[in-house]
Amino acid sequence: MLRWQGGDDSAFTEIVDLYSGQVFALLTRFLGRSHPGREDMVQDVFLRVLKSRDRYEPSAKFSTWLYSIALRMSINETERSYGRGAVSLDERGPDGGRAMDPEDVDAANPEDSMAAGDRVRAVRSAIAELPESQRVALVLSRYHGLPYAEIADVVGSSEKAIKSLIHRARETLRETLRPLVQLELQSGEDGTR
Repeated sequence: MLRWQGGDDSAFTEIVDLYSGQVFALLTRFLGRSHPGREDMVQDVFLRVLKSRDRYEPSAKFSTWLYSIALRMSINETERSYGRGAVSLDERGPDGGRAMDPEDVDAANPEDSMAAGDRVRAVRSAIAELPESQRVALVLSRYHGLPYAEIADVVGSSEKAIKSLIHRARETLRETLRPLVQLELQSGEDGTR
């Protein structure tokens, strides 16, 4: 970014090449795979970067600054979409895939694949039901591997607050998913699914 500010126009192309996939993944995790405007939103994020060229100051990592732009856009889009209907992380897109789907390459049979799919849907649904601040902190930590300090910079909070949000999110998920875990344990004990 500093090279680009200094007049190296090829540096902006490098920024887009390096970060467009990460921005797309972040938008997908926040908005869901079925959200139709994700590609356009990636372009909008980089348009905001273009417009901010002269105002950018390296007070934090570039990725932190970029993620904060994508996060604000996701929140704004979610608020706009709220009136049109809730955006679900459980919805299927035209390609049949969903956000946060782990690949189940080790499934031994279709029954195992179905059970794994049920677990994924339950976890995805539980994450979608978290309060927005908890969901954002958890997704940035768990799915994007950001350290707490960087998450705090992205959302404009303190590291201590982020730790607390993630702890509460995990506790809520543990409670919400307890029946599923108990069912899994019971089915494992008696050999049924």
